[in-house]
Amino acid sequence: MNPRVVDVKPADNYTVKVWFNNGEKGIFDVKPYLDYEVFQPLKEEKMFQTVRPFVGTIQWANEADLCPDTVYLDSIKI
Repeated sequence: MNPRVVDVKPADNYTVKVWFNNGEKGIFDVKPYLDYEVFQPLKEEKMFQTVRPFVGTIQWANEADLCPDTVYLDSIKI
């Protein structure tokens, strides 16, 4: 099982900064997902800013979320 998200903050250009339970940090790019129907509301800056950690992954106020493994594996570690 890959590490899980413990904290997340919105960043520039539809990216989020994520902290994982193994101590790693990363930048996850949400842009590739914005054309999927469930993620289209995130194109609004106000909605994108609602990102929060949720059960080991990230979720927005409209309940859109991503697989925690996707968030970990596709984030650029910093």
